[in-house]
Amino acid sequence: MEKLQNLLLPITEIQPVFPDTKYMGSKKDLLPFIFENVRKLKFENVLDAFSGSACVSFMFKQMSKKVDSNDFLRFCFHIANGTIVNQNSPLTPEDLNLLLKNNKNRKNFVKTTFGEMFFSLEEDEFLDNLWANIQELRSPFKKSLALAAVSRACMKKRPRGIFTFTGRKNWDARKDLKISLQDQFIEACKVYNLSIFDNQKENKAFNKNVFQLNPDPYDLVYIDTPYVSPYSDCDYVRRYHFVEGFSRYWKDTPPVETTLTKKIKSYPTEFSSKKTVSSAFEKLFNHFKKSKLVVSYSSNSIPNKLEMIHLLKNFKKKVQCFEKEHLYSFGNHSHKVNNNNNHVKEYLFVGED
Repeated sequence: MEKLQNLLLPITEIQPVFPDTKYMGSKKDLLPFIFENVRKLKFENVLDAFSGSACVSFMFKQMSKKVDSNDFLRFCFHIANGTIVNQNSPLTPEDLNLLLKNNKNRKNFVKTTFGEMFFSLEEDEFLDNLWANIQELRSPFKKSLALAAVSRACMKKRPRGIFTFTGRKNWDARKDLKISLQDQFIEACKVYNLSIFDNQKENKAFNKNVFQLNPDPYDLVYIDTPYVSPYSDCDYVRRYHFVEGFSRYWKDTPPVETTLTKKIKSYPTEFSSKKTVSSAFEKLFNHFKKSKLVVSYSSNSIPNKLEMIHLLKNFKKKVQCFEKEHLYSFGNHSHKVNNNNNHVKEYLFVGED
C-alpha cells in the first residue's frame, strides 16, 4: 500500500520530467541538440510524425506548442495519448488498487500463448489480470497511461528491452531484471505520472500511416523515421512485438505461430527498404511541403547526407544541416552493442521556405 500512496504528488507542485527510455532510436539524449536548433524557428502547431517514445513531443509540449503526435505502433500511441494529450489525469492510488485487484473475468492469453518465453508464468498471469482491469478504467487517458506503463515495465524486464529472443539469454545481475513485473509496473506508473502537465494547448495523438494525416494544420513537422542502414534492419515490430501485441491484447494482430518468438506480422513501410526509402522521403516531404521540415537523421543511414539535402531542396528554398557526434547504445545484435558502427554523426536537417 505504501508504494501506491507514494505514487502521486500534486502535479502543480512538481517540474514535469519525461522518463528515460531504452527505446530503439530514442532522441532523449539528443533533446538539447534538437531544442537548440528549433527554438528560433517561428511555429505554433507541430506534428511529431513518427513519435516513438514521445520524448520529442514532450519537448515541444514544454515549449508551449500545440503538439500532434503520430506513430504506426499502437503502444507508442498510448505513450503519447497518456503524456502529451493528457493534461491533468494521472493514475491515482485508487486507480492502482483497481488495476492490481484480482479479476475473476480475466482471460489467460499471455500465459497459454507465451508460457515462459519472456516472463515467468506468475508474471504472465499478472499481465492477463492487468489487461482485464485496464478495461475497467473509464478515462481514455488513464487507460493509455496504464498501457504505456506496462509496456515500459515489460521492456525493463527484458535484457536490452527487446523481444527478439526467448528465455534468459543475456540475463545478468542488473537490478531491472530482478524487480518483479508488478513492481516495475507500479514504478512505471509513477514516472509517467511525473510527466503530466497542462500546456494550455489542445494536443492530439494518432495511430496512423503518416500519409493519412492532414498536412494543412502544421507550421512545423518533425520527422524521425526508422533508419535504413547497411549495418542493421529497422524492424521495430520484430523488437517490440510483445508490447505492441499486448497494447491491443493481440486483437487483429495474432501471433505468428511459426516464428520462434511468436511475433506479430510486421507492418509494411516504404521507409524500411533500401529500394524505396528515397522515394518515400520524397513523398513525405511533398505531403508536408507547406510546413517547415525538421528531420532527425544519422550518418549511418540511406540515403546519405547529400542525397537528403537534395531531396529537401526539391521542396524547400533554404536547407540547413546541423551535426553532432553521437553514440547509439542500442545495437541490433549483442556483438554490435557499443561497436564503431554505433558511433555516428547525428544530423538535424531544417528546411524552410
